[in-house]
Amino acid sequence: MSSKLAVLLYAAPAFAQLQPGDAVSSGISPAALDRVHALLESEVGRGHMGAASILVARRGTIVLHKGYGHLSRQPGAPAVEPDSVYIVASITKPVTAIALMMLVERGKVSLQDPVSTYLPEFSGADRANVKVHDLLAHTSGLPDMLPENTELRREHAPLSEFVKRVYTTKLLFEPGTAFKYQSMGILLAAEIVERITGMRLRDFEEKEIFGPLGMNRSSLGMGKRKISETVQVEDSETTNYGPNTEYWRNIGAPWGGMNTCTGDLAILLQTFLNGGVYRGKRILSPASVRAMLTDQNTRLHAPWGLGFALGRSVSWNEFGELVSPATFGHAGASGTVEWADPETGVICVVLTNRPLSVDNGHFLRLVSNAVAGSVEK
Repeated sequence: MSSKLAVLLYAAPAFAQLQPGDAVSSGISPAALDRVHALLESEVGRGHMGAASILVARRGTIVLHKGYGHLSRQPGAPAVEPDSVYIVASITKPVTAIALMMLVERGKVSLQDPVSTYLPEFSGADRANVKVHDLLAHTSGLPDMLPENTELRREHAPLSEFVKRVYTTKLLFEPGTAFKYQSMGILLAAEIVERITGMRLRDFEEKEIFGPLGMNRSSLGMGKRKISETVQVEDSETTNYGPNTEYWRNIGAPWGGMNTCTGDLAILLQTFLNGGVYRGKRILSPASVRAMLTDQNTRLHAPWGLGFALGRSVSWNEFGELVSPATFGHAGASGTVEWADPETGVICVVLTNRPLSVDNGHFLRLVSNAVAGSVEK
């Protein structure tokens, strides 16, 4: 991270708290925000997607926070609110990474240790060369999903069975020599957290992240909610393991099982812009924040932080083309994206219920560009 970026992250606007405010005084064009609103309103109004929520903020001032559509397409379904709860898919990954980094800064884990130091079952062949760092930077050689992923989900296998299979699955390349997006590496990162803390990841995150930050509508898994109280993913598959089933919503997959809302994700992004603290509650040190937002794969020319995608990441990047390279965030296959740009102080969270696969994230890139282009000064 450059010294310029460090100043941007931790200087005067740091420790900002998110509050509704005026777009003009925040240096945001109201006309541009109207275009952002029109994009979402039109897409939902024409029936191209059933639901969407958005939050845009700059330097602590929320300038757009709206919901569109209904929780499902069932007759009489409640209207979507700005902070309706969605399953956000891979936006879950950075939160799992935060949990692991908490243990790093507490002296419980080293990123340079072999994964087998903490998970002895992960052994044999090249697995001894997979470092904890590789799990968060997507350089482990593990596959995104297990070859038997569908079979396990169809059988409603517990997460422990997924972990067991990862221990022996074939690596796709020598660890550290290439970049390939891998959900199974995040699963092992979660297993390390659970082994060391003796807690379920969902409970650790509630205690150490969601609770302290006031992310009261966030949970890994469903928490105490009913699926009918959340936005339903528009899934064309009628299976017993899809994104709207009790099984998948409650399994708490550390790579994609978080349920949350725009406001809570904005708090998390602002916490990182603030150097790890929000409303007086510090969850990470500035050193951990810097590490997570620094490109870990410079020699591979595959920009990625520790858990976070960056502004020039080429995989799962729905940030658009107008954000700075310092931008960090993530996208999710259920139709979601979050990002924050330290150079402009802009936060953007767009949650929809239309899977990215429908248009390869094209619509979210359009919205992101419109948001990034709204900054006037």
